[in-house]
Amino acid sequence: MRIPLFFIMFTMIFAACEKDISVALPVQEPQLVVEGRFESGSYPVVILTHSLNYFSQIDPAALSNVFVHNATVTVSDGNRTMTLKEQSIDTGGMKFFAYLPDLSQPSGNFTGKVPGTYTLRVNADNKAYESVTTIPARGMQLDSLWWTLVTVDDSVKTRLWVKITDAPAFGNYGRYFTKRNSEVFLPGQSSVIDDKLVNGTTFEIPVDAGVNKNLDPDDRKDQFFAPGDTVTLKFCNIDKATWDFWRTLDFAFNSNGNPFASPTKILGNIPGALGYWGGYTVTYKTIIISR
Repeated sequence: MRIPLFFIMFTMIFAACEKDISVALPVQEPQLVVEGRFESGSYPVVILTHSLNYFSQIDPAALSNVFVHNATVTVSDGNRTMTLKEQSIDTGGMKFFAYLPDLSQPSGNFTGKVPGTYTLRVNADNKAYESVTTIPARGMQLDSLWWTLVTVDDSVKTRLWVKITDAPAFGNYGRYFTKRNSEVFLPGQSSVIDDKLVNGTTFEIPVDAGVNKNLDPDDRKDQFFAPGDTVTLKFCNIDKATWDFWRTLDFAFNSNGNPFASPTKILGNIPGALGYWGGYTVTYKTIIISR
């Protein structure tokens, strides 16, 4: 939700009036939010939460109460179906909940294959939801990874570059993450690409360091790496629905606070709910940046 510019100007013009004007803002019912991913060679992970109202107070207590418990979650490949079990994960500062395969009963579990088509079914809050995703073939092939020196504010830093070969057919999509030393993988601020302009070619592009979008902008690291860093790039082929979700979410995040930005509708692929169910074909490459 974004407050329209004309409403802001209206408020400023009449701020000096003696009569108070109260605006009744609508309170929307919480919606189910699905964050589901299934990577090649790994088990699926599904996180279920309830949406919060725009003006809700955000604190640890509120965040701990958004998780959806006791849901029925299954993933099917068309021949087999596995049930995901709710499990708690303690991050050291906050406990959160995810639906994962029950590893104590491994016979019914399976990992993601390339290519593969997978159906997610969720029963929560007395409602049923269903979505289909693919773990696609490697339409974009990560060929190589290197770095160049740059000078930023009198400091020597490095910029990461990649070479990618795109398959001849249109319709290939990718998303990337970077990991610096022993830190976690973080997505780029604009984390997705497509082959609309580079179809069937081999191309080179710079890659910004991933960012922790939970931090204030002033607290985030810049897009460069430092000499001595060990950097791992996680490059993923994704389908169009997954690309649409992250493309629109990245755009909304990057334009947050800009009153002149166009309103953005986040394009999820869970009918009746918010969020996405996405498949990832994963490739890793690691480079050590010399001092």
